[in-house]
Amino acid sequence: MPKATSKIDLLNQIESERVKLEKTLSEVSDNQMNIPGACGEWAVKDILTHLFDWECRFRTWYAAGLRGEKPKTPDENFNWRELPALNHQIYLKHHARSLDDIRAEFARSYTLTLDILRNLPEDQLFAPGLYSWLGKWSLAQYATSATSSHYRWARTEIRKWLKGVNHG
Repeated sequence: MPKATSKIDLLNQIESERVKLEKTLSEVSDNQMNIPGACGEWAVKDILTHLFDWECRFRTWYAAGLRGEKPKTPDENFNWRELPALNHQIYLKHHARSLDDIRAEFARSYTLTLDILRNLPEDQLFAPGLYSWLGKWSLAQYATSATSSHYRWARTEIRKWLKGVNHG
């Protein structure tokens, strides 16, 4: 997928990847949602928690930037080289949640994230380093990472897993 260069491109990519992910998720039964192995030890429901946790991180960083703060990214206790450990912590934090709760949070998080992006002026979305926490990146790049790129990754993992489950 080419890098978004306009707000319309960004929103279209996010929405398109989400629709594709939702279509893949519609092929997963409730029972299958809880079966480990969709991505390492994660079940599909754990992939969903991973997605909404990263959307929440983006929203939290953005809100901190609006307040003139510089949040530690990706997390107070982890740096970017420690993503596997952070992702495992995310898994542990959400793993025991019910499927209904996860589905509700997955939908709510997407809506909240998209609302922020829809309401931002295009120049703010694409200005590198608009907030100190962005470094040389733009909000659009962080948003892509937390949304459409992550949705594409999740869809790929789930589809691979489904092929094995349905033909195994």
